[in-house]
Amino acid sequence: MKKLIILGILGFLFANQINAQFTENYELGIGARFQKTEQLYWENGIGLDYTSDFLLHKKIHLKMSYATSRLGSAIGSNALKQDNYLVGADWRFRADKDFQLFAGVNTGFFHYDTEVPMFDVLPHNSMLFSLETGLFYKFKFPLATSLSVGYNLINGDGISKPGTLFPVFYQLSVFYYLGKNN
Repeated sequence: MKKLIILGILGFLFANQINAQFTENYELGIGARFQKTEQLYWENGIGLDYTSDFLLHKKIHLKMSYATSRLGSAIGSNALKQDNYLVGADWRFRADKDFQLFAGVNTGFFHYDTEVPMFDVLPHNSMLFSLETGLFYKFKFPLATSLSVGYNLINGDGISKPGTLFPVFYQLSVFYYLGKNN
């Protein structure tokens, strides 16, 4: 919960520190992220999505997210507790339409908690670098949803990187948008 609060505060500061000239016509989406790693865990969390006219007329979207199995597969089970902290950018095709296609790149940090001291010798941290593509739909009211597939270019081998860092993931996000959407 503490990590969710920190991510929310960082997102708030990020949005408020942008110079006023860049926020004449901006959108800030705050929402839920539901992620499924292929053949492994559900990792759910929160995400932020920001764009403005300054970012090539809203063709570029900056994003941050936190996804964890603690809010997914690890609830009430013995699944490993793992966390993903991501920042990234997307290029939106058809940015002026309600239905958009996007492609993006993400980077961040991955950590899982072994919880058993004898497994502490295994790697449990890794940098993240992933490519992602998907569909985005903006409703007439301030909600939007995206469906995407991603590929972690840094994935686990269990020796030098965590074995639970699988390459393919699927994601569904739902955002509530704030801001001036002229």
